[in-house]
Amino acid sequence: MKIALVGIGKIARDQHVPAIAASPDWDLAATVSRHASVEGVSAYDDFAAMLSAHPDIPVISLCLPPVPRFAYADMAIRAGRHVMLEKPPGATLTECHTLRALARDHHVALYATWHSRQADKVPAAKAWLKDKTLRSLSVIWREDVRKWHPGQDWVFEAGGLGVFDPGINALSILSEILPDPVHLTQAELCFPENRDTPIAATCRFHHPTGAPVTLELDWREVGNDIWTIEATTDAGTLTLENGGGKLTIDGQADESLPGLSGEYPRLYDQMAKLVARGGIDMDLAPMRHVADAFTLGRRVTVEAFDW
Repeated sequence: MKIALVGIGKIARDQHVPAIAASPDWDLAATVSRHASVEGVSAYDDFAAMLSAHPDIPVISLCLPPVPRFAYADMAIRAGRHVMLEKPPGATLTECHTLRALARDHHVALYATWHSRQADKVPAAKAWLKDKTLRSLSVIWREDVRKWHPGQDWVFEAGGLGVFDPGINALSILSEILPDPVHLTQAELCFPENRDTPIAATCRFHHPTGAPVTLELDWREVGNDIWTIEATTDAGTLTLENGGGKLTIDGQADESLPGLSGEYPRLYDQMAKLVARGGIDMDLAPMRHVADAFTLGRRVTVEAFDW
């Protein structure tokens, strides 16, 4: 199928373009960006013009920042195109619910992707936890914003989510692997004095068994990234490291090999199947946790952040 990629920034260049190029399901037929393009692919700086020029492109993949994403998705769906959304699927839950209803009305496929759920060991972690009783769970997600979002001021502007931009990756794994849903009960959000979104956060969640569930996020980590989930159960301790890429049970590494390799190749494989069968895949659990953090969170002002 022909596909158009909208928003040619770091994530598109690093992940989307290679995944599309390597897939037998897709042909990158057009891009839309104000400042960038992909060699050998028709390039536009106006989305409406691309849609008009290419009625033969049935699928749109949106890699824009969250705030402008709704308008593009709305336009694509109304034009009868299937839509794939980079995470988070919108700037607000209301936008996401609106897009889901719109896709249903226009009979197009809509996919809210959570790339971290496609990490190698997430399915195995989910399977192991399925019949276990949780005693405690902690999530630590610490990385350097200068490394992963160099100079990208939008992440610190209203709607950019701040540290919850990577934090929602952890929440997407958490909401996938736990057999029982949790909900946020307490949060502390650290806002740089010169920014609109937090640079660090700690959160607590309610679990049906009373097991303590905590989340620590920090964008000020220098050196190695820390993307770890540790769950203590009645049958042992599960540790997911490297953002879901490494799994150990009581220190014993899981050596099983996944099928299709890579998070984004798996996303595009899922999108191809969704378009083929029709339907909507839009789990909003990670977004709800983030919204609850901003609603319940106690705001703490910390030192200014500059690039």
